[in-house]
Amino acid sequence: MRTYRELFAEPEFRALFATVSAQVAAGTVTGIALATLVYGATGSALLSALSMFGSSFAQVVGAMTLLSAADRIPPRTAIAGLAAFTGLTTALLALPGLPVAAVLAVVLVQGLAASIGGGVRFGLLAEILPADGYLLGRSLLNMAVGAMQIAGFAAGGALLAAFSPATVLLSGAALSLLAALVARAGLTRRPPRATGRASIRATWQGNRALLSSPARRAVYIGLWVPNGLIVGCEALFVPYSPTAAGALFVAAALGMLVGDALAGRVLPARWRRPFTTPVQLLLAVPFLAVAASPPLPVALVLVAVAAIGYCGSLLLQDRLVELTPADLRGHSLGLHGSGMFTMQAVGATLAGAVAQVVSPAHAMAVMAAASITVSLLLAPHLRRTPPTAPAPAAAPEKVLVD
Repeated sequence: MRTYRELFAEPEFRALFATVSAQVAAGTVTGIALATLVYGATGSALLSALSMFGSSFAQVVGAMTLLSAADRIPPRTAIAGLAAFTGLTTALLALPGLPVAAVLAVVLVQGLAASIGGGVRFGLLAEILPADGYLLGRSLLNMAVGAMQIAGFAAGGALLAAFSPATVLLSGAALSLLAALVARAGLTRRPPRATGRASIRATWQGNRALLSSPARRAVYIGLWVPNGLIVGCEALFVPYSPTAAGALFVAAALGMLVGDALAGRVLPARWRRPFTTPVQLLLAVPFLAVAASPPLPVALVLVAVAAIGYCGSLLLQDRLVELTPADLRGHSLGLHGSGMFTMQAVGATLAGAVAQVVSPAHAMAVMAAASITVSLLLAPHLRRTPPTAPAPAAAPEKVLVD
């Protein structure tokens, strides 16, 4: 499977693509509306930021408690149910006079529920598509996420100029409910990938099974650490260049889209493993030049080229799917997503701390150098990773009755 036409010839992929696109658009529209609503009520930039991004913190908790559900709930039920839950709770956020503490509580609960969403979606993707089509499908979904984020923020800004934040929140809720309907109508009813009841114990058993393999540990470190450190560089765009930060973010988004397209559509399967470390180095090396404060056009090109390197995550995700037994696949991909969000937060925090001591440009150089070091140290371990590494699945506790 090498073309987008082949992907869209699969009806379930079309339904999953539409569901993910609607959910991402709903999330971006809701996020900007909620941040505007909270800032207008409190005047606090911190609370406004927490309302928009605070759900990421809950994903860490979900990774430690809920991820076993990613393989133990029928995929269609999980995807449609999570989208409906998000839509209904977003509508709740639009209630007039809702206290800020209640708003943040709802946001955290949404993040907790969303912690299993990525594992369910991308575990299902591996079932819908043949093995040679997973990376192409994942890259196209990544591109859809980027495009829908850009469109969602633009649409959210336009809607806020014409309507109240509460009204815009209701539009985001409607998009989430639409995603639920599309998933329910377009996805095939499939059984869970694993037996047993979802529980904290099962989640811990699954995490131990996944991390017990040196091959998978190397892949997880490659997915989490180099990228998280470079997100720290991007977190410094505003202090680095307050007037050009928006342009730098757009350049990074465009670079990511190009990288996803190249990895999914152009790069032959036999080159994926040899190219993993080089593209991860590409992610960091241009930031050493950005740190030298070149003219803005040069900085934009460097940032875009660096962001192409994010496609290394696609190459490692493809390998992670190969290395994971089917009944832990959703759990595995969910663990990747939660770890990614956590390391992005850690990277941004570290970069901010370093920038308190040195200039933002020098802090970028420090973070880029750290990312390069990790990628080089990891390279031998990734080269030794076998093409397959079966591992024991988490022991089931109890047969699930659906």
